[in-house]
Amino acid sequence: MSVLIKKGHVLDPSTGVDGIRDLYVKNGLVAAVGKNLEITADVVIDAEGLYVMPGFIDLHVHLREPGFEYKETIMTGSRAAARGGFTTICPMPNTRPAIDSKEMIEWLKEKEKKEARVHILPIGAVTYGQAGEELADIAGMAASGAAAISEDGKSVMSTSLYREGMLKAKEAGIPVFAHCEDKDLAGDGVINEGNVAKELHLPGISNAVEDIIAIRDILLAKETGVRLHLCHCSTKDSVAFLEWAKKEGLPVTGEVCPHHFTLTDDDIPCDDSNYKMNPPLRSKEDVQALKEGLKNGVLDAIATDHAPHSKEEKEKSFLHSPFGIVGLETAFALSYTELVEPGILTFMELVKKLSYNPADILGIERGSLREGKAADIVIVDTGEWYKIDKETFASMGRNTPFHGRRVKGKIKYTLVDGQVVYKD
Repeated sequence: MSVLIKKGHVLDPSTGVDGIRDLYVKNGLVAAVGKNLEITADVVIDAEGLYVMPGFIDLHVHLREPGFEYKETIMTGSRAAARGGFTTICPMPNTRPAIDSKEMIEWLKEKEKKEARVHILPIGAVTYGQAGEELADIAGMAASGAAAISEDGKSVMSTSLYREGMLKAKEAGIPVFAHCEDKDLAGDGVINEGNVAKELHLPGISNAVEDIIAIRDILLAKETGVRLHLCHCSTKDSVAFLEWAKKEGLPVTGEVCPHHFTLTDDDIPCDDSNYKMNPPLRSKEDVQALKEGLKNGVLDAIATDHAPHSKEEKEKSFLHSPFGIVGLETAFALSYTELVEPGILTFMELVKKLSYNPADILGIERGSLREGKAADIVIVDTGEWYKIDKETFASMGRNTPFHGRRVKGKIKYTLVDGQVVYKD
């Protein structure tokens, strides 16, 4: 099948193209990019007034399958991804059973072929069952298609075991994705430690819960040489540690989620668990540091930490509901509205953090509209304000604090390997 995208404003960080172009896709690849292409195609998309970009890559999602299909499935999660402009997603291993073996990686890759609308690059667990006691078969998982290893949802608290896992990952040629949380220090905390926690009489989670593990993991990466990626950075000191690591020339990168640079704990209106996530919403000072980290390039990528839960679970109190919010279908609009509209990032810089940089972190040949590259493409309209409506989500999850929020940036088309998988 061939597709001709006409008169769109192409933004491609890999080539620096920033202007009106036609884009021709054939046999799943970008065949030509130029002005006024006179080519016959099976499908013609009029993109005049719209932006055409490499498909977004989400380094951090939770698809819940296997074991928690009442929250989300691979099929519904991939539909949500397509609706959000994401053409590749990386599901974390905290399922039941955990994605902790080459057999589980192979199972997930087979499900991708049968049910997913987007590319799925699974992340394997560091330890069996994510129990933190015995290393999983890291080499076997990597050979079967695991893009990275992570104990996401928790940290491997045994430093010596984690160090051994990092060495295994380095040997296998895959990065380690770190959820930085000192679980002993976190205790039973559910919200950022601060005035709002006191007002709501809720146990708090201090910045040190994240910061202690962030610097530990960076130091371990320095010693082992493994590529380390810090997930969902939320504190000013995490940004500072990451900046130090980069100045030291260490192979360390970091991501931030839209909710962490959009909201603070002061925005929590009441005991509403749609504002409960881990790490929690932090202070204004932390949010400012995250935005500055995005602006100066210390923070490399924007990821969602898409974490769907059932309505019944999220109707419970802040204290008793699970951590997490959905994010695949709101990430682009929130990022454009909060970062590009006020001039914190240029549009090209935002696209780089959503596509090219995540591809580079994973070491994959995507995130580019160069001729010959895979035709993973997103087309967006940034012209009008609208309100986020959770009832329209493709995800099974409706747990979002952004319902009714005014934003700019609508996904109009998503193409995966040259096939239209979403159309508004």
